[in-house]
Amino acid sequence: MRKLYLYLITLFLLSGVMLAACSGGASNSLIGTWRLVSYGSPANPAPAAADVDTSITFGEDGKINGNVGCNGFGGDYTVEGNTITFGPIVSTLMFCEGPVGDQETTTLNVLVESATFALESDTLTITSADGSAVIVLARK
Repeated sequence: MRKLYLYLITLFLLSGVMLAACSGGASNSLIGTWRLVSYGSPANPAPAAADVDTSITFGEDGKINGNVGCNGFGGDYTVEGNTITFGPIVSTLMFCEGPVGDQETTTLNVLVESATFALESDTLTITSADGSAVIVLARK
């Protein structure tokens, strides 16, 4: 019982240290895992397919990976101001059709070279370099 008590105290203290280290920055950071909410035209984005579990993870190490339809993808990214610059994104090559294919194609097309982003609370909007498409993400 004493070991369990010490373990819980240690876990609590480590959690506090980690939260303190991230305070003020964690909620304002791209780092973490996001789910796709909508995609497409900035004026009228389409809702993400309801029956598809999507995720995009921005790692502290400058790596991005995820799945927004039927293929996994990954690559590198850097952030400067409100601009994200992506290295080459690689993905598996399964054929996707219908709304799942559309959301995957649009999302991956936004994650090309440079894009701008806006982060408001737990909502991240990434706009393609030419402004023709957006993806809206919610923090998981």
